[in-house]
Amino acid sequence: MNKLFSTLLILLLTVTHTIASPKDNKKYFKESYIKKTMKKALDWQLKHPKHQLYDWTNGAFYAGVFAAYETTQSPKIWKAMYEMGEANEWKPGPRLHHADDHAICQTYIDMYRISGEKKMIEPFQETFEKFINTPYKGEGMHKITWWWCDALFMAPPAFVKMGVTFQDDKYFEWNDKLWKECYDLLWDKEHHLYARDMSYKWNEPGIEAKKEANGKKIFWSRGNGWVMGGLVRVLSELPADYPNRDFYVTNFREMAESILALQQEDGLWRASLLDPASYPGGEASGSGFYTYALAWGINNGLLDREKYLPAVEKAWIGLNSLIQPDGHVGWCQPIGADPKKNFKAESWEVYGTGAFLLAGSEVIKLDR
Repeated sequence: MNKLFSTLLILLLTVTHTIASPKDNKKYFKESYIKKTMKKALDWQLKHPKHQLYDWTNGAFYAGVFAAYETTQSPKIWKAMYEMGEANEWKPGPRLHHADDHAICQTYIDMYRISGEKKMIEPFQETFEKFINTPYKGEGMHKITWWWCDALFMAPPAFVKMGVTFQDDKYFEWNDKLWKECYDLLWDKEHHLYARDMSYKWNEPGIEAKKEANGKKIFWSRGNGWVMGGLVRVLSELPADYPNRDFYVTNFREMAESILALQQEDGLWRASLLDPASYPGGEASGSGFYTYALAWGINNGLLDREKYLPAVEKAWIGLNSLIQPDGHVGWCQPIGADPKKNFKAESWEVYGTGAFLLAGSEVIKLDR
């Protein structure tokens, strides 16, 4: 009986903490608060580097760092990005066809647009020429170039940013081609979500269907968060009259509708989208990318403000509950390829901070 009482008391305290009064919640949306919290998270992360600087993890982190720079105009943030670029010699990662190794180039291009220093983009220009002139040899699970859904955050924004920067259609054309291949392979027309890769598809010849404990399909939160983040960053760049823009808009809106329905009471999303009961506790990286994407959709008129704003507000409050006293973004699932329960308040990753910074950079623009 005492154990039951203790459990109920903990649940009551959790709900009380999560559903704070509207007055208490106002602080989370003040410009000064958002900038201060972004800076706190960023400062901590810069003091705790991890992985090769050209790695996809840092590609996602520095996308958030650049968003923080745009939000704050801090010379210190620019200096941190410049030092990263210099350390990398402004190069992509070493794998020619692997989307992960193109992610860091998003930040190079964004910085080039401000500084005009050609050294920031020349290595990626050269890599792209090799990329399109070197046939991809795919087989089995890797039968297409972008064979896993995370890839749609990594390479597409870099391709499209180059197309816009140099007014060169070949970057757009390759992005369209490879994204559509991934869509045709991994898009689930019933749930309007992406399978992480072929091994998570049902009714695929030669592949045993994977299921969650509740018998439903496995849709990884961060994997779909990567896609929504990628859609935002592609749509932010594509010209309004671009012939294939509607494909990306439709994909974004369909995903947004599904993600909205899967948000939990604390404003966050669970590591596995269709079986939240098996994965208690909000996960920072997936939730961060969803907050970023939905806020961007509202700010840019692609999502109905009345319908989506309450969800974004809940999500932002929820994300702030994951910030630890020292500034690190906790409750972030480690590197992986599927939903797991292997994270807690102390768990952090650079891409979790990147997602938080991206979210803050859009929440601060909301017209409330």
